[in-house]
Amino acid sequence: MPQNSRLEPTILVIFGAGGDLTWRKLLPALYNLLLDNHLPERLAIVGVARRKLEDGSFRAKIREGIDSFSRRQVEDEQLWNRFAENISYVSEDLTDSASGAALSGRLARIEEQWGVRANRVYYLAIPPTVMEPAAAMLKRLGVCRDCARDRLVVEKPFGRDLLSAQALNAFLNGMFVESQIYRIDHYLGKETVQNILAFRFANSLFEPVWNRSYIDHVQITVAETVGVEERGEYYDQAGALRDMVQNHLLQILCLVAMEPPINFEADEIRNKKVDVLHAIRPIKGEEIHRYAVRGQYRKGNVLGKAVPGYPEEKNVAPDSGTETYAAFKFHIDNWRWQGVPFYLRTGKRLPSKVSEVSIIFRSPPHQFFPSAAVENWQPNRIVIRIQPEEGIGTRIQVKQPGTRLLLGAADMQFLYREAFRAPAPEAYETLLLDVIRGDATLFMRGDQVESAWKVVMPILEAWESVPPADFPDYPAGSWGPETADQLTAREGHSWLQPAEQEEP
Repeated sequence: MPQNSRLEPTILVIFGAGGDLTWRKLLPALYNLLLDNHLPERLAIVGVARRKLEDGSFRAKIREGIDSFSRRQVEDEQLWNRFAENISYVSEDLTDSASGAALSGRLARIEEQWGVRANRVYYLAIPPTVMEPAAAMLKRLGVCRDCARDRLVVEKPFGRDLLSAQALNAFLNGMFVESQIYRIDHYLGKETVQNILAFRFANSLFEPVWNRSYIDHVQITVAETVGVEERGEYYDQAGALRDMVQNHLLQILCLVAMEPPINFEADEIRNKKVDVLHAIRPIKGEEIHRYAVRGQYRKGNVLGKAVPGYPEEKNVAPDSGTETYAAFKFHIDNWRWQGVPFYLRTGKRLPSKVSEVSIIFRSPPHQFFPSAAVENWQPNRIVIRIQPEEGIGTRIQVKQPGTRLLLGAADMQFLYREAFRAPAPEAYETLLLDVIRGDATLFMRGDQVESAWKVVMPILEAWESVPPADFPDYPAGSWGPETADQLTAREGHSWLQPAEQEEP
């Protein structure tokens, strides 16, 4: 079996082993890490859930998930068997104050067999309601005593608002040290998101113009074609602001706007991100309508298929006031970005699934070309595409072929699939390997989570205090409510059509 002898023996304990995240993402990611020779020489995977299940049945379920959802399926049965023999299952009721004995015994037997104290990773792939009981059980059993070797991975959502996030942080920090806690946001594991740092700071061509003197505004779009699917009960209590903006979009904004770090240490990178969040101008309650827009989709057509409106979705209240679309204008009050608006938008049932960052540059200070020559002139821009086609595009102005002087836009493209001819790893592959290595660079620190909540809390409180009067207000298959266009138009801007939708 491919192995990495440089990594220390590791036990990965997954709470919520019967859930979709484990089945669709975590174990397929681990299997791909195995194929790429990235896993430790000695790795044990222990699934934990309430349901009674034999090891063999759990392994069969995992095999089904890998065959269905992994970017590479099982082809070598001998290799799979060697991988599977290190997977086991323990039944524990996390809400039972007497729970934990079976898990503790399993860990002790594994380490006794290995003859070494292993690194232990406890992955809480569980709902927020049982996160505290799970952490309390680990503390009670004393299985996280080694600060250097034991790690706790916490999935989002991390809190429902600022107060609940602060309470959860206080609870976890009362049991573990901050360096043990890995708050995960899978968006930060995407190749193109990570590449923002390389693009900015490894290329002297771009960093000198990455500021208010040259950049006019920034747009960040995360669009989905799907509705709430089977998540209606959760989503109706969350909405786009909690589900996407507080974590994913603000994390991308931080990478785009952060100052150059001194080194690539985890805390240095995260310090720079927190600085950005602290610099975002607070939005006062009476100004919310000028800086934030919400919407909810009604029935329509997406990708040629008729779909129901949000109020008709399963497990959604017919009179729900939950937003499925959110758009914002933020200002960052520091030397680099003063006066540059950052427009963020996300929504469900939009025309295409696309995530991208657009950096739009200012016009040249003096335009000496004849007016006829610049009739089709467009500002320079850089587009960082996160999905579905990962890459970076740069739009410049060039003279069009012909005897007349006419300027037109031309795109220079970098695409991962063409440049490297190798599939990029899934986000969870990168993040799981970082946890095993003990590298927290791509994970959120407690103060970072709380700072992000502070940014959105005035908007959240204003929206909850005043129910929307016109929901649902945009047809499925459109780019959102008209008020979102007004948000950008106030400063003479407009939303860019995402690259995947543009005409050649």
